[in-house]
Amino acid sequence: MLPDESSALPDIQQEIRLSRSFSLADLIGQEGGSMMKGESPVPKLVQAKGEALQTLKATLTDRHGALQSVLQRWMEADETRLSRHMETPTDALKDLLESILASPETLYELVRQADVTWGHLYDERPHFQQPGQTPHPDDEYTHESVRLALMDCLQRLNAPPTTETVEPDE
Repeated sequence: MLPDESSALPDIQQEIRLSRSFSLADLIGQEGGSMMKGESPVPKLVQAKGEALQTLKATLTDRHGALQSVLQRWMEADETRLSRHMETPTDALKDLLESILASPETLYELVRQADVTWGHLYDERPHFQQPGQTPHPDDEYTHESVRLALMDCLQRLNAPPTTETVEPDE
């Protein structure tokens, strides 16, 4: 840029500003441009929810998908739990699983909702296991199978991260 051009630049900008009306939106645009610098436009709670759901998807073994679907709904609806673990969303998931495993009534309700969801997904009549009753042989989600799936998921979440090493081909 030539020296004459750099001194003319502020004059041109000033002329442009003088020739148009100034609004509150212009002021907000000028001042707010740097307000979110370095920050994500996605709220922290939404980020935490997304991370917890992604972790659930990666760690829960659920062949039919109904249990995962119900747990996702429960996790999404439990903003209080998520907000307590905003920095470590995996801990919110662990907390949810532990609370389900600690309460037989909550576990039974989870199994019931998984059965309903399974019935909707596969357009079949689900089998509902009652507490203390042996499950139907064709029941996809029993109290015991769900309890074991949650315990397995919790164990994976509590396991230290592994680093896989690839051996070079010889």
